[in-house]
Amino acid sequence: MLSDIEIAQQAKLLPIKEVAAKIGISEDELEFYGKYKAKLSDELANRVENNPDGKLVLVTAINPTPAGEGKTTTTAGLGQAMAKIGKNAIIALREPSLGPVFGIKGGAAGGGYAQVLPMEDINLHFTGDMHAITAANNLCCAMLDNHMQQGNTLNIDPRRILIKRCLDMNDRALRNIVVGLGGKVNGIPREDHFIITVASEVMAILCLANDIDDLKQRLGRILVAYTYSGEPVYAKDLKADGAMTALLKDAIKPNLVQTLEGTPAIMHGGPFANIAHGCNSVRATKLALKLADYCITEAGFGSDLGAEKFLDIKCRYAGLSPSAIVIVATCRALKYNGGVPKSEVSNENLDALKKGIVNLGVHIENMRKYNVPVIVAINRFGTDSKEELEYIESYCRENGADFALSDVFGKGGEGGIELAKKVVEACEKPSDFAPIYSLDLTVKEKIEKIAATIYGASKVNYTTAAEKAIKEVEALGADKLPVCIAKTQYSLSDNPALLGAPKDFEITVRNVTLSNGAGFVVAYTGDIMTMPGLPRVPAAHSIDVDSDGKIVGLF
Repeated sequence: MLSDIEIAQQAKLLPIKEVAAKIGISEDELEFYGKYKAKLSDELANRVENNPDGKLVLVTAINPTPAGEGKTTTTAGLGQAMAKIGKNAIIALREPSLGPVFGIKGGAAGGGYAQVLPMEDINLHFTGDMHAITAANNLCCAMLDNHMQQGNTLNIDPRRILIKRCLDMNDRALRNIVVGLGGKVNGIPREDHFIITVASEVMAILCLANDIDDLKQRLGRILVAYTYSGEPVYAKDLKADGAMTALLKDAIKPNLVQTLEGTPAIMHGGPFANIAHGCNSVRATKLALKLADYCITEAGFGSDLGAEKFLDIKCRYAGLSPSAIVIVATCRALKYNGGVPKSEVSNENLDALKKGIVNLGVHIENMRKYNVPVIVAINRFGTDSKEELEYIESYCRENGADFALSDVFGKGGEGGIELAKKVVEACEKPSDFAPIYSLDLTVKEKIEKIAATIYGASKVNYTTAAEKAIKEVEALGADKLPVCIAKTQYSLSDNPALLGAPKDFEITVRNVTLSNGAGFVVAYTGDIMTMPGLPRVPAAHSIDVDSDGKIVGLF
């Protein structure tokens, strides 16, 4: 059996200008990054601004195993399948982070015969967007430290600096550091921290900004520190917003690539859903809706994370209304939720499947709360037994949920035709989308609404630090913003060991921060880390380049 990278390297890619032509984009509206990648210009966005919108389809999932459950594979395969049934569809995806690429989860370009290409480029440096975001964030940090070194006219308190440096790599040693050592000429010694780039507020801002002016204003509103007297200091006070925007002027433009079968794919932005808001950029999604009859997009991890934030944050800000929601489910993840160790999820175990399938039931119920039609995509793996697949199908029938068996990994678009037809049918059904909470609620009320309605928690507890932070958010007049909860992806609770559909559990908010430029309040629960670490045997061990310059071992 061929690996993902072998399948990708054997594919015949179309020149990106030909892919663009399929959706009415001229060569003059592309900014080329080689033969097979291009940025989509502002001129294109302006030209299609008054086009009618297509249907928006969100792909989400149940709570996954550590290796993920194939949302990107399903999204890519669904886009390919839509072309097979004669529909004009574009997929809109996030860009991969180098953290999971070299860590444990792998890349984010799909798999098997449902991939986005060129796979190696996408999973590594792509068009440099991640590096631009990293640079813009760290420029602000450097300007802040320089301001304090050069006299500190803003009276910034070095003990109350909020912005953190970032790096798009899993590096636990950088979580907590000390900077400014080595004498007076090297700055003011203080505690500092690194987060992974995809958890940065700059990433969130890029993904939520409507245009370059909106981007600059949002960057300027980043709350970077407090003064000795407790007054807020923003990036614009450091005069950093203009230079940060200059670093991001190309990164804000969406990227056009293609699937294995030559269907168009827009990839742009990449916040994680467990520590950020988990959706691709507003600009990419809106552009796809203007260029096609269907825009198929994904949100990270399970619906309790990515989908909730897509629906309550992104759709609210962008004025988007999804026409259908696809929930990806797999036998192996349901068995994992039934208590089977991840090393054994490929073995047939109907008892564990029956125990864990309640997790799927919760996700179906939760997505219905947004008043949008729901379809379950049963993502088939080669190790699935006939009895296991039939049991999932019968469960969906008993719960009144539309479903389709998806084999896009093994068969490409052909393996997703049934799913594509179900999605088209769902998009014609009535939809009355609405977020699950009002912005008029307090910060605590919003957190507790999500915790009770989506997670099923019986109570929310707050540490002393979280209580104090919420008061500071309220003092800044930011308490009417939506909330973004940082939580484990493995459980509906904040405890990764509580699998399936836990009951009568409490979650603990240990800290709260304000992403003022992005426009949301972040609540941290459990032991979630904003700078992940590498596993004992990282994927990087297997990645290499042969003497011909060909990358090997990349999945």
